[in-house]
Amino acid sequence: MDLPELKQEAQKYGEVFIKTFEEVVETRADKVFFYYGEEDAAYTYAEFNRLANAFGRNLRALGVGKGDRVSLFLFNPVAVSLAMFGIWKVGAVFCPINYNLRGKLLAYHINDTRPKVLISEQTFIPSLNAIRDEVKPVPTILYRPRKSDHDYSAEVSAVLMDKAYAASDFHELLQGDGDNLNVPLSPGDSANIIYTSGTTGFPKGVVQPHRYLLTYLFFLLQFAHPDDVIYSDLPLYHVGGAFANVVRAGWAGARVAVWDKFSPNDYWNRVHKSGANTSALLDIMIPWLMMKDESPDDRYNTMKMVHMQPLPGNHHQVAKRFGIDFVTVGYGSTEVGGAFGGVIDEFGDEEGTPAELFKGFSKPEIRQRAARVDLPVVPGEKDVPKGFMGRPLAMIEAQILNDHGKPAGPGEPGQAHFRGRLENAILKEYFNKPEATAEATKDGWFRSGDIVVQDEDGIYRFVDRIGGFIRSRGENMSSHTVEALINDHPAISNSAVFPVPSAEGHEEDIAAFIVLNKGAALEEDELRVWIKDELPRFMWPKHIRFVDNLPVTPTFKVEKYKLKAMIMKELGLS
Repeated sequence: MDLPELKQEAQKYGEVFIKTFEEVVETRADKVFFYYGEEDAAYTYAEFNRLANAFGRNLRALGVGKGDRVSLFLFNPVAVSLAMFGIWKVGAVFCPINYNLRGKLLAYHINDTRPKVLISEQTFIPSLNAIRDEVKPVPTILYRPRKSDHDYSAEVSAVLMDKAYAASDFHELLQGDGDNLNVPLSPGDSANIIYTSGTTGFPKGVVQPHRYLLTYLFFLLQFAHPDDVIYSDLPLYHVGGAFANVVRAGWAGARVAVWDKFSPNDYWNRVHKSGANTSALLDIMIPWLMMKDESPDDRYNTMKMVHMQPLPGNHHQVAKRFGIDFVTVGYGSTEVGGAFGGVIDEFGDEEGTPAELFKGFSKPEIRQRAARVDLPVVPGEKDVPKGFMGRPLAMIEAQILNDHGKPAGPGEPGQAHFRGRLENAILKEYFNKPEATAEATKDGWFRSGDIVVQDEDGIYRFVDRIGGFIRSRGENMSSHTVEALINDHPAISNSAVFPVPSAEGHEEDIAAFIVLNKGAALEEDELRVWIKDELPRFMWPKHIRFVDNLPVTPTFKVEKYKLKAMIMKELGLS
């Protein structure tokens, strides 16, 4: 797709999502946009738009304006989605915080973002009160579940400490004028700050312009149809849940069916109930679903297209068992959005999804739409190479450079570098971190930190990550961040944290080698209790070992590979 065609394609979709959504509302006002499965509650396009407008207007009454940052430390997906749309409508910046955070890391996120307003909920009051002396006072909007809500609990009665937080009621902000705010927005205006892990230090806030949303969704929007029902159980503090599911549905005039979290026991019941025909299955979700006893009715469902990340070796068996016609794969990041994409045609012209349950684009249409934007469609019954990511997407220019900074040849691994083909297509900067921004975007190319290889046929494969990245429990994190938090324990002198293969799925467990201060005493059980109070669950080490010293190089870099070899041998994984 040449540049004039790409510009025309971008204009077709609309480059500021919230404005496109308002146009969709005009034509699909009475259609259900947001279905909340936990409460069997449906919001039409018109109703959802009205509530988001009211929320945006009330944010403005609280002093929030264009470019102001609004942080969300919030779980309830209805509240998150309404707030997200309302924030964009007033021209402010959506800044979600991982709701698993607590203590020092939670305080860091709030202090780093410096929000004009914080939105949270009753359940998280103890976590906020615990850091009240570490954060600057911030006006807070508090979501309190009503007695009729499924997440209501009479036992939750904590009160926000006035020293740091002055609370408004979330439900009251949904009242009032529901007309569109019509705040002028351009593709380059800041839309979001999403935090991502780096190889050193604490997470960095990625400032994403409004056009980023189109870059991120360009791949999935090729196959999005107004009749689709997009199933979602991913957390909305991630781009996957918030953008790939909720925003994609609004962009396409489709429906999103949302549950609080993944349930292997209830997944297919939810699909039947909602009529969902597209979904995302990430890592451990897939073996959990496959562990369920097989049934002759497994294939009788509406699910025709699933995005699998990472692509499991048994994707074809999964598709055959559950009648999934197409599996999409790709590569994306918080910084660059969607960069690569490909499609696996699992059934060819055979029936996967039963004909009477099939909806959205037909099989030939899906193949044609992939070809139109030069995306590979490969047969599922043949061997798909490990790490298969497809080809670069139209919004992104990619180059793979070897260790000498030269373009890598076919079959030669190298670091992936990206830049947008349109202005403001990828990140604007790391928030308030000019040095990190400059380092990551030298020469106008974003350095991904990921090793990729291009095959002879032009297909790209993911090989590995550079640096101290760990992926555990669906979260990417820096080993250095986990080490910094563990080292806060008064008895600990130093630590080395790294990933080891998990017993399940394709993710990783965390191993931590601990050096105590001279004369200090600390038992593993005692440390684990402390860790559970101080670190989010996804950072909890699976394996803890106490050592007298950490092996280091002559320049005093910790030789983690020696520690990893030691524990891999101990666990029988080497």
